[in-house]
Amino acid sequence: MAQVDLIMPKMGESIMEATILRWAKNVGDKVEVDETILEIATDKVDSEVPSPVAGVISEILFQENDVVPVGKAIAVIATEGEVPSPKPSPAVKDEQESTATSNGHSSGDGQTPSPKPEPVSIGQESDPIPSTSNSGRFYSPLVKNIAKTENISLTELERIPGSGMQGRVTKKDILAYVENRTSAPAAQPQQPATSQPSTISKPAVSVSGNVEIVEMDRMRKLIADHMVMSKRVSPHVTSYVEVDVTDMVNWREKNKAAFQKKYGEKITFTPFFIEAITKAIGDFPMVNVSVDENKIIVKKDVNIGMATALPSGNLIVPVIKNANFLNLAGLTKAVNDLANRARQNKLKPEEIQDGTFTLTNVGTFGNVMGTPIINQPQVAIMAAGAIRKKPAVVETEYGDLIAVRQMMFLSLSYDHRVVDGALGGSFLRRVGDYLEAFDANREV
Repeated sequence: MAQVDLIMPKMGESIMEATILRWAKNVGDKVEVDETILEIATDKVDSEVPSPVAGVISEILFQENDVVPVGKAIAVIATEGEVPSPKPSPAVKDEQESTATSNGHSSGDGQTPSPKPEPVSIGQESDPIPSTSNSGRFYSPLVKNIAKTENISLTELERIPGSGMQGRVTKKDILAYVENRTSAPAAQPQQPATSQPSTISKPAVSVSGNVEIVEMDRMRKLIADHMVMSKRVSPHVTSYVEVDVTDMVNWREKNKAAFQKKYGEKITFTPFFIEAITKAIGDFPMVNVSVDENKIIVKKDVNIGMATALPSGNLIVPVIKNANFLNLAGLTKAVNDLANRARQNKLKPEEIQDGTFTLTNVGTFGNVMGTPIINQPQVAIMAAGAIRKKPAVVETEYGDLIAVRQMMFLSLSYDHRVVDGALGGSFLRRVGDYLEAFDANREV
């Protein structure tokens, strides 16, 4: 009789844990191969976990809303249709044995003791430490483990200078802090420390009067943390250009029916913007980078994220991989497919990862321009404003004329650590140039 551990899957390079949203199966339920057992969520996407084998659920090791590291057993499936006596997963057993050894005890009866909270060695109990704090700072499981062992509270941990990427506290940072710590942590002052940028003073919020208190959902909390972290990590600068897109607009209006008939896809303006962005990145590759401490990582792939509003009011950024190798029809198909599945919550984890540059189309909401926040760890994001008819000066062989043209604003927010005004401004102007030079006689 075989037992198979159901493992928390790895959902991407930077994903180290996931939250269990819902168990679709209970202990004793039969499952088939690839049948959904539970739903999980990371800071990027919700996903279903299928069964790797056919059998019966013999044990569920974690409950709903538990946060579980990737690679850890979350359930046990008994094959051949019988449920054996439950036994702990290796991961749980190892953790218990490690705890017993560290306390100078071991269990000799082979039974798994019920987990008990460990007493705090100092009179003051540590705050629970989340993976991402309210300030947007990320803490790895290893750092959280050390903090727990050394009775370092979240408030105290927030004050430790981090040498890792985006100011993260590394193992080296926290061990150095512990080594220099001569006594138990002193009582925390009421005022936030001004010397450490990671501590953010929050304004008092009045709840008097006619108000309604709405709890943020999980996704909104993650978006909020991500936005605060981005503004803290990257010094944002925004540049603007105004672009004449008359030829592009006229071509789309003239050919949209033929385009849909030929390719089976409705064409919006987004594929035109992405096409121009990929060309401009080819001219200015240093916009397609990330920053790791004092190193600049130049991305050879051009993966364009497109900010997509969801029916819930939240936001998600699906990514078009290798967009520079797609023609207008390929971009249109990718844009429509990702946008539709994003709104239906059917995106795969890999479809929102590895973006190198992001586009947000604020013109969809009637806005003429915007100052978007950089989607970390990227260094630039472009906003496309609404296209409007405006009087403009047109140069002709007979001289300058005033004509009604289709005009729009483009804005680019960029990380001033590595993208200065010359690079950011030149890149944005180049995107505008490609849009203005659109071939009005282009074949469908």
